[in-house]
Amino acid sequence: MRLWSLHPKYLDAYGLLAVWREGLLAKKVLAGKTKAYQNHPQLVRFREYRNPQLAINAYLYQVFLEAQRRGYNFNLKKIELVELKRIIPITKGQVDFEFSHLLKKVKARDEDKYEELLKVKRIEVNPVFKLIRGKVADWEKLTPKDTSYIVEESEEGNQNNNQITNEKYPLHLLF
Repeated sequence: MRLWSLHPKYLDAYGLLAVWREGLLAKKVLAGKTKAYQNHPQLVRFREYRNPQLAINAYLYQVFLEAQRRGYNFNLKKIELVELKRIIPITKGQVDFEFSHLLKKVKARDEDKYEELLKVKRIEVNPVFKLIRGKVADWEKLTPKDTSYIVEESEEGNQNNNQITNEKYPLHLLF
């Protein structure tokens, strides 16, 4: 399960379908309608909001809007219509990590989308999230390969001129 913090416009078709499906599963988990995935780390930030159901519905509504923009037929009846913005804090380090992770996935699935993503100068997040300073979230499950994409904050809080230093993805991520 991956509930991207990134704006859904960055997802390829496969990614958008997957986040809708997995978001609906997360909604069931947060409502206590399934015993599976109760401790899944992707749910932490939704559980920390005072009303997790409102938060996940607002998240899914943004995914629905992106699907609608693309002409996909997602079933709006599966969610409550909730539009909440900037209610859940998400760190810049987490967003940087997710964007790098998405690039790796999209490169293998959709060359055109990959080229489009390489041109992104300013990464937007799903509107339910509020971007704050910080490193990759504690709940993120990192592998040793993943750590090569992490930009550590300096003592002053600056992040190496907002660049990801991996030579494979020489991006300049600006916020």
